[in-house]
Amino acid sequence: MPIVNRIAGYAEEMTAWRRHIHRHPELGFDCHETAGFVAERLRDFGVDEIHEGIAQSGLVALIHGKGQSKRRLGLRADMDALPIEEATGAEHASTVPGKMHACGHDGHTTMLLGAAKYLAETRNFAGTVALIFQPAEENGAGGEAMVKAGIMDRFGITEVYGIHNAPGMGEGEFLTTPGPILAAVDSWEVTVKGVGGHGAMPHQTRDPIVAAVGIVSAVNTIVSRNHYAMEELVVSVTQIHAGSADNIIPDSAWINGTVRTLQPEVREMVRRRLAEIVAGQAAAYGVEAELVYHEGYPATVNTPENAGFAADVAEEISGEGRVEREGTAEMGAEDFSYMLEARPGAFLFLGQGEGASLHHPKYDFNDKVAPVGASFFARLVERAQPVEA
Repeated sequence: MPIVNRIAGYAEEMTAWRRHIHRHPELGFDCHETAGFVAERLRDFGVDEIHEGIAQSGLVALIHGKGQSKRRLGLRADMDALPIEEATGAEHASTVPGKMHACGHDGHTTMLLGAAKYLAETRNFAGTVALIFQPAEENGAGGEAMVKAGIMDRFGITEVYGIHNAPGMGEGEFLTTPGPILAAVDSWEVTVKGVGGHGAMPHQTRDPIVAAVGIVSAVNTIVSRNHYAMEELVVSVTQIHAGSADNIIPDSAWINGTVRTLQPEVREMVRRRLAEIVAGQAAAYGVEAELVYHEGYPATVNTPENAGFAADVAEEISGEGRVEREGTAEMGAEDFSYMLEARPGAFLFLGQGEGASLHHPKYDFNDKVAPVGASFFARLVERAQPVEA
């Protein structure tokens, strides 16, 4: 079975929704206009319940089917944009300077709206489905805020599913995997405090730059010497700032970096080794050094049974041979991870063909795949919550 015929008929309408959202990007938790647009469409569809103002601008909509079901799926889409100046030159380009939908959340929202319209029209499922539209996926942990607001218990959600578009992957193809699919993301910073002085008289100083370079060199051994090479791990130094002139040794230096892990024990090992390295290098160079470690999104971990079920549905929509069931995990991160910590479920990637990468100023969502994602969401519900004969 390819794309659901009725949803295919929504293609032009879905493109209009998506491009409207694209023209009006909003950041973080301030997605009130987008949420208002979503709520208006849901009312037009005849959705049964719309609960607004969750996690500031998030909303959950309920559609009731026929009869009862022990399962109640939660389908999630993110709504926020990025602080990037758009360079697509598209007719539907952002009208807000310095903001654009450079990650395709406009497309994700559109796919879930398409599924909502179909499910509200047909009601060919048992029980109730919950549609989750969340703000602040980009660094704001809106997914965590929605979970902490109690949506899983409040709306009786038993399992949860999400999709992210994937530039460079075949148009309309799917990828998922049992277990970790995206990494935990942490950041860290080190402030090195020494004694500054004249660049010609380094013996009178305790040089924080030399100590900072020693820390950076040692940090780069964590992946190569403290970790099994066949398991995924990224530790990157991304910033180092110090000094103001060529003849002055400064008083301090500052280092910043990121950590990406898939396993909790690896995450803890990196945190421990960073602390040991910073303390050891500070002692070796006679300076003071303070490490601050910021724990971010946890790893996005699919429940194997749910990932297999989602792959079956994806293959029904996309066709045989167009679903990667055991794909390689990516080292990017997603706050859908918080929802998967709260409930079993699965996260999938949907290919959108060639084009600019995510978070690039020339990125644009491929409207052709919106009916594919909407069909996946709709059939997921119909198969998980079938109407009894």
